[in-house]
Amino acid sequence: MGSKNYAQLIKTEAKRLGFLSCGISKAAFLENEAPRLEKWLDKNMHGEMHYMANHFDKRLDPTKLVEGSKSVISLLWNYYPENQQNRDTYKVSKYAYGQDYHHVLKSKLRELQEFMTEEIGEVHGRAFVDSAPVLDKAWAAKSGLGWIGKHSNLLTQKTGSFYFIAELIVDLEMDYDHPVTDHCGSCTACLDACPTQAIVEPHVVDGSKCISYFTIELKDEIPATFKGQFNDWMFGCDVCQDVCPWNRFSKAHKEPLFNPHPELLSFSKKDWEEITEEVFQKIFKKSAVKRTKFSGLKRNIDFLKK
Repeated sequence: MGSKNYAQLIKTEAKRLGFLSCGISKAAFLENEAPRLEKWLDKNMHGEMHYMANHFDKRLDPTKLVEGSKSVISLLWNYYPENQQNRDTYKVSKYAYGQDYHHVLKSKLRELQEFMTEEIGEVHGRAFVDSAPVLDKAWAAKSGLGWIGKHSNLLTQKTGSFYFIAELIVDLEMDYDHPVTDHCGSCTACLDACPTQAIVEPHVVDGSKCISYFTIELKDEIPATFKGQFNDWMFGCDVCQDVCPWNRFSKAHKEPLFNPHPELLSFSKKDWEEITEEVFQKIFKKSAVKRTKFSGLKRNIDFLKK
């Protein structure tokens, strides 16, 4: 079986497993990303996310991250929900409605790896779901799965941007895909709508000003200077994606594990303000929201209260 057939075989199985799309790139140094990442770090746009400055070389070169690697298989998984929270309540980013995507997608990647071993032979590599120094959006764009929008998220014409990105970095040579063209045009909807002006210029997000950073990553108190700017987001933020014209093509996912607890959709602001740790554990069982812990969510809600 040739390299072209390997690629098609893997893409067909990825689709069968439920992935939205699959693209493949040659594992090599990300030459264009290196100066961008260095500049972003030098300007301290990672804030307290010190891990972003670690493993600089591995972040840019998968062959240093996974020994013997030859290909990066990028995969997308839709998480756009059929039903959403009430408008007049404290909000959770849609990616965290259901179970933690790290665990759900890791099991899907394991299935794909097992399939490759059965059909192709011994294929060595590692699976990644937003959990290691991998520039997942850059690899997905390089693999032709979309383009990097002005809000720095991966965009596709058919399905917008509400999806997770995962990778398999493997020691198998294949036929490789090519990047697609940028279709943001003159649109600045995401820059104009960002509540904290975190998108400082097209394709550049100052992470230290992002609502997602404040409500998830920051462990200290949220700076008082941002009071009144959070638009009721208590965990993450979807504003730049919600206003993007391409997301009018988003379709509801079909993964039961990503369906929200009913109370997540029905809770009022008063319900959230009075939430107990017991209720928190029930609503967010196995959820990515547990990353901020009960105390963190309470801090965020207290910051949002008038």
